[in-house]
Amino acid sequence: MRFVTFATGDAGRPLLRAGVLSESLVIDIDHAIVARGGNPVAGSPATGSSALLTLIRGGDAAVETAREATEQVLAAGDERRGDDVIIRPLDEVQLVAPLPRPNSLRDYLVVEEHLRNCVTAGLLESIAEEWFNIPAHYKGNVDEIYGPDDTVPWPAYTDKLDYELEICAVIGTPGRRITAADAGRHIFGYTLYNDWSARDIQGREMSVGTGPGICKDFGSSIGPCIATPDEFDRDTARLEARIDGEVWSSGVLGAMHFSFEEIIEWTSQEETLRPGDLLGSGTVGRGCGAELDRWLTQGCVVELEAEGIGVLRNRVGLKGAGPTRVIEVEAAV
Repeated sequence: MRFVTFATGDAGRPLLRAGVLSESLVIDIDHAIVARGGNPVAGSPATGSSALLTLIRGGDAAVETAREATEQVLAAGDERRGDDVIIRPLDEVQLVAPLPRPNSLRDYLVVEEHLRNCVTAGLLESIAEEWFNIPAHYKGNVDEIYGPDDTVPWPAYTDKLDYELEICAVIGTPGRRITAADAGRHIFGYTLYNDWSARDIQGREMSVGTGPGICKDFGSSIGPCIATPDEFDRDTARLEARIDGEVWSSGVLGAMHFSFEEIIEWTSQEETLRPGDLLGSGTVGRGCGAELDRWLTQGCVVELEAEGIGVLRNRVGLKGAGPTRVIEVEAAV
């Protein structure tokens, strides 16, 4: 299944709904369940909205309820029930980030090809020996998340803005001290992740001996959906990045020095992973402009695509102009 969050109602005060993407249709999960005589699994009776994170927290039972209801309404052709629209054409809805405010965001660095390219390009002196021993990561900013078709800001403090082609695993089942052998059942699905980077500031910040700060915190893009593991083959799925329609990066995620399962084992040793946590893969080989010595320009359109997930499209804003979201959503959603 491919889960999405979409907006209905006034663009200034939208209701966000949890949906399932099926070909060119979006099925409203809660409306589908109610139409089949069930109780909503993602809905908020107080607001009439629903949240994909609520469904994820509901675990396997909630997912199975959503699966059965969406399959049934599609088979029956139930487009609406009273005032509730159940099935909508994709081109008539506005998708937003599937998790407008993830529970947390950790980004790892586990693709060796990317690192070796950075050494060749002079961005790194060498690969640290400890890189081969632990899946190190930094924590991103969950309050600056962008979704499909949003305009991502070009920060006033940078002259070198870069994209990064990545995949995030989305935690579904909470756990602590999870073994790698058992970690697969804790993964709800996968989404595309653009880890926008101010490269000139990144070099200055990390020269101090700390991890990334404002070189990353101004924005991350995820979407357009969260694909369950049966929809997305993370080892073989083709990935691509296009800038103004021109292919800059292509390939597969390929060999990760640490698998997502090993990442989960390492990270959960003394902290609990929770539903809605995002675990980034790090950049795929040749998956950013810095590796290619090619740089984004103001106003360009960046598209990341992955087989089984879809296309995550963003426009880059003008320097210092600030963000422009297609749909303004509350950060606390």
